[in-house]
Amino acid sequence: MKPLNRKIITSLFLLLFAFSINAQKNKLDSNKPEHKIVFQLTTGDTTAHKQLIKQFNNILSVSPSTKIEVVCHSAGLDMLISDKTIVEEKIKLLSEKGVVFKACEFSIKERKVDRTKIILVAGFVPAGIIEIVSKQEQGWSYIKAGN
Repeated sequence: MKPLNRKIITSLFLLLFAFSINAQKNKLDSNKPEHKIVFQLTTGDTTAHKQLIKQFNNILSVSPSTKIEVVCHSAGLDMLISDKTIVEEKIKLLSEKGVVFKACEFSIKERKVDRTKIILVAGFVPAGIIEIVSKQEQGWSYIKAGN
């Protein structure tokens, strides 16, 4: 084989190899969420609850792989209390799309809320602020919801 042909074949092989590696990298990157956002909710204002639900739907419509967690504490816990929330059905639908709702156990105790009154799709965290800080330390973006 002539040296020129060998160079061409080697170059083509290296080019194909580079394309293969790039395709594998893109496939791995596509499995990662585009964004990870933790929201802090501390208001009992039902208008803020409705707006937050709307924001989640907007985010997921543009960036469906975004991971979202909302940590409810203080008066924000009302969004997860079955006899106070006005968005329970919407929370259930968002939960099915992967949005995670967490209730702060300190706020539950402080506000004397019966744990069984927290809607079923919600999880619990020992301390809302610690959950938020932990998420930020893991690279999540932080958004304060409501007022």
